[in-house]
Amino acid sequence: MTDNLSLKKLYETDEHLWLEETIKLLKSNHLEELDIENLIEELESLGRRDKAKVASLLEQIIRHILLLQYWQEELELNSRYWKAEVRGFRNQLKRHLTTNLYQFLENELPSIYADALGYVIDKTEGKLNNLPQSCTYTLQQLLDIDYLP
Repeated sequence: MTDNLSLKKLYETDEHLWLEETIKLLKSNHLEELDIENLIEELESLGRRDKAKVASLLEQIIRHILLLQYWQEELELNSRYWKAEVRGFRNQLKRHLTTNLYQFLENELPSIYADALGYVIDKTEGKLNNLPQSCTYTLQQLLDIDYLP
């Protein structure tokens, strides 16, 4: 596969093979043969996927911490499960986190918290009146494997 047009067609028919060919071209420094348009699209998509993944994991951590901290009537039955979930999501997040993604989470924490809060309100059928409307946790606390409020 040597010409750019063939590589563009390959992208439309077999994305995995396109990726293999693109990697070969990059490794052999044949940059003029690259399908730049689709390469940019894939790199942008990869960035969005990474951000969505870490945001989702952080939202899960916040959901379970809120449930642990505020849903007293369910605490005895569910606290071990919720604590284990927090640990599991923290471990997963630690594996995916980079400096840039950490900064992304810092910037998006209010929005991620709002999403988690909405989930908890729905799950508890609005029974919890004492839920903070804005995030009272720092990102460092949320990522700390030992932190529980």
